Amino acid sequence: MNQKMLKFHKLSSNLFLFFTFFSSFVGSHVLTYFGCSQEKFQPNTPFETNLNFLLSSFVSSSSQTLYNSFAIGNDTNAPLNSAVYGLYQCRGDLMTPECTQCVKYAVSRVGVACPYSYSGTLQLEQCLVRFENYDFLGKLDTSVTFKKCSKGVSHDVQSVKRRDDVLFELGEAPQGFRVSSSGLVQGFSQCLGDLNPNDCSSCLDEAISKLKSLCGSSEAGDVFLAQCYMRYWTAGYYDSHSKSSDDDDVGKTIAIIVGVVGGVAAFIVLLSFCGKS
Repeated sequence: MNQKMLKFHKLSSNLFLFFTFFSSFVGSHVLTYFGCSQEKFQPNTPFETNLNFLLSSFVSSSSQTLYNSFAIGNDTNAPLNSAVYGLYQCRGDLMTPECTQCVKYAVSRVGVACPYSYSGTLQLEQCLVRFENYDFLGKLDTSVTFKKCSKGVSHDVQSVKRRDDVLFELGEAPQGFRVSSSGLVQGFSQCLGDLNPNDCSSCLDEAISKLKSLCGSSEAGDVFLAQCYMRYWTAGYYDSHSKSSDDDDVGKTIAIIVGVVGGVAAFIVLLSFCGKS
């Protein structure tokens, strides 16, 4: 999956499972986006074994560090098509216990979001997990995976200048997590830990360009590229749960799923009530 046209899954036959999965994101672990490959692997194969080991390695490693990457089953003696590559990363302002909690939650959900997929990415508000069946680690990829722009816009010249000043500072973060503010405008940015400083700078430059072109004069904007992200907002305005100007597909998908499941549940309750009557 060469980043990334996000593929959203229809409801499975287990409606309750999907309802629990998606409604839980309304709580402390807020979903930003997820993407899955359409190509599927067979259960009980070496790839599935390696994938399970990879995901468990994410959880155990997150108690020590906010980022790590792994390559499992890529040695010369491994079965054909069994290799899996992956990484996790937590937001740079988290403590390790918070990171572990987020990664553990993401790991428990990515298999539900992307059942038997060879590639899967799940970005929560505070952490990311990603796995692929090819070696993507350390290779620059600036394709857009998700964007969100506020409906509110500012035509004040000074506000736009402050926004641009913040974005410029956020682009000067060749490694690690960076925050910036100018007046009421605030923001932060981060590259994935597998990027070298030059590639990180290139990724952040592209994020700035995308934010300006896609969000224009919006008072808040998020852009997630395959290997870095950047966010800005105006203090007192930004709501992390607000919809983008084009109502992003993630929000639509979740709303449809919850609505359908809610309708089915209500219908079942009604039938049960009628039967008792």
